[in-house]
Amino acid sequence: MNFTKVQGAGNDFILVETNDIKRNWSPVAMAMCNRHFGVGADGLLLLLPSDVADFRMRILNPDGSEAEACGNGLRCLAKYIADKGLLPGKFEGGEVDKESLGKGLVNTEAQKILVETVAGIRRVKLHRAGGRLTKIQVGMGKPEFGAKDIPVAIGQGKENVVNIKSMLSCSITIEGRELPLSLISMGNPHAVYFWQHPVSDFPLSQLGPKVEQHRLFPSRVNFEVANVINSHQIEVRVWERGVGETLACGSGACAVAVAARQHGYIDNIVDIKLPGGMLNVEWDGIGEVFLSGPAEIVFTGEWPDKGHSSRED
Repeated sequence: MNFTKVQGAGNDFILVETNDIKRNWSPVAMAMCNRHFGVGADGLLLLLPSDVADFRMRILNPDGSEAEACGNGLRCLAKYIADKGLLPGKFEGGEVDKESLGKGLVNTEAQKILVETVAGIRRVKLHRAGGRLTKIQVGMGKPEFGAKDIPVAIGQGKENVVNIKSMLSCSITIEGRELPLSLISMGNPHAVYFWQHPVSDFPLSQLGPKVEQHRLFPSRVNFEVANVINSHQIEVRVWERGVGETLACGSGACAVAVAARQHGYIDNIVDIKLPGGMLNVEWDGIGEVFLSGPAEIVFTGEWPDKGHSSRED
């Protein structure tokens, strides 16, 4: 099996381009993502054909579970698609011929592709200057605050939806430490804790798994610890559901930005400083959240595809 190792701000993935939609990919993800006995990664990224978009993306965590959303994975997928010449050739300014595209003669501002994910269809814009890819921006959808959307087992109202103010001030106690959390869905569940000290001082390895598996979260949760540096920058560490601590998390960065804006800590645009690098998030407080950041191809290789041939029903 051919694979490509990719990373976005240190959030690394094993990307496999495949047409095999019936395969049970969970054991493959568990084997390949193992950092001691496999390739090593935060997730297995599958590039698949789609009937409703230009491409389809699935992402499986190292524990075999499937993630609904992944901003860094989307950017890495787009980088791979661009580098491999798989782009459909449609620019916002109109059609371009593949010959001009291949020679780097196109100077159009942005090229758009649509990617099908578990959380819905996501728009990705690839910005170019002089034929060179300079920026990848991902539309991450609108944040959701309903109990069913996150989901969260908390005092539900008549319409089974928790008031947004309640979701932004939900406290749990872990090992005697009270954690006031802001709960948000970016297509996947997030719990954001604003900490007034350097995030490096927070005992994430100790408390992260306990927040992830707290009874409040029936589908587990991604946990972000955030320190607001100023109105334009937030420092963040992330404990990802099914993965553990990662160097970066795109949907987590978006959740932090949304929570910070709702609390009045920031304006519409903010830089999220993570251990693996910087991500940029834009949100107007109403519509879709947009995420930008680095995406790189690290290396390619072959995996001895043995013993993982099971198929899904």
